[in-house]
Amino acid sequence: MTQDFTRDKPIYSQLVDIICGDILKGNLQPGDRMQSVREYSLEVGVNVNTVHRVYKELESMELTETKRGQGTFITIDEERILHLRENMKVKLVDQFLQSIAAFGFSKEEIVQILQRKEETK
Repeated sequence: MTQDFTRDKPIYSQLVDIICGDILKGNLQPGDRMQSVREYSLEVGVNVNTVHRVYKELESMELTETKRGQGTFITIDEERILHLRENMKVKLVDQFLQSIAAFGFSKEEIVQILQRKEETK
């Protein structure tokens, strides 16, 4: 199954976001072994070098650890995962705020809508 990618962001960055999302959703658990670079590249339909860059990026973010001869594993450091969760929340809120500002909506208007939505639940 190949992945559909957007044109506004590099593919490796989109894949990093997908894997981070899988970690946050619990689809990838601490200590889980990830697919090999070759396996993952075939699954998502991208070049092996792109996936290699993805894995290097995840390792530089300290979300994975590569053990020679064994593979790449999701970190068991819960603090690191909590840090990822906080960073992702901030990133998504920042993107949202930029989007509403681009359309001329105020933060107050959006807060009112969110409050109304919460009341109707």
